Amino acid sequence: MAERPEDLNLPNSVVARIVKEAIPDGVNVSKEARSAISRAASVFVLYATACANNFALKSKRKTLTGADVLAAMEEMEFEHFVEPLRESLETFKKDQKGKKEATEKKKKSKADAEKSKAENDEAADQESDKDSEEGKDAEEDGDESKEDVEEETKDE
Repeated sequence: MAERPEDLNLPNSVVARIVKEAIPDGVNVSKEARSAISRAASVFVLYATACANNFALKSKRKTLTGADVLAAMEEMEFEHFVEPLRESLETFKKDQKGKKEATEKKKKSKADAEKSKAENDEAADQESDKDSEEGKDAEEDGDESKEDVEEETKDE
């Protein structure tokens, strides 16, 4: 857990950005108000986490799930947040599934490309080996004919 209570606060820059997006243009928010909102948001997050943790513990789990958070919102009497949160959770799950599928597809195509390259390299190596053997045979034949010519010239 955190050593100091201040460590549990949300970053002021994040809170300031959220506040700025939530209010109309031309409205100013004092530093004191931003600080109070930041502390209130931190307390809310801690309370929601503690409630969700209770649901996880009741289910004999150590991992909090989205369902735990939704149940916590209902217990905390924030029922009007449950449906928008459920929709956000579904959107998040779909996005994650799409990213996972894209990653798997990319890995598969990369593996296929590497396999194809390896097959092409192997075929090229075999062709190169074949050409080398033919070249050696031709050299050996050439060496033999030189020896024959030399012997014939000696005989004369």
